[in-house]
Amino acid sequence: MAYRVKIMPRAERDLAGTYQWIDAGSSDAALAWYRGLREAIRILRNISQRSPATPENERFRHLLYGAKPHVYRVIYQIVEKHKEVEILHVRHGAMDRRKRL
Repeated sequence: MAYRVKIMPRAERDLAGTYQWIDAGSSDAALAWYRGLREAIRILRNISQRSPATPENERFRHLLYGAKPHVYRVIYQIVEKHKEVEILHVRHGAMDRRKRL
């Protein structure tokens, strides 16, 4: 049975920030990468159990998307009662440390 994927407000802000960070509005390659990230999130509706628990909290899971050094973590939880996958955060550790030129 497919789950409903619900992107929470914080994750929406994370995705918007990622879109701006990679400058997807002016690069075809960046836009394709971003669309791939969104598709990976959408696919969780059918394979939500495949990803491991996060080290921070066993209730949450994380999907890794991309290749080093551009790996993003999609942190989510499965709400069985509502048959939902709630996307909580989309994170990249280097975003906070690097400055955009």
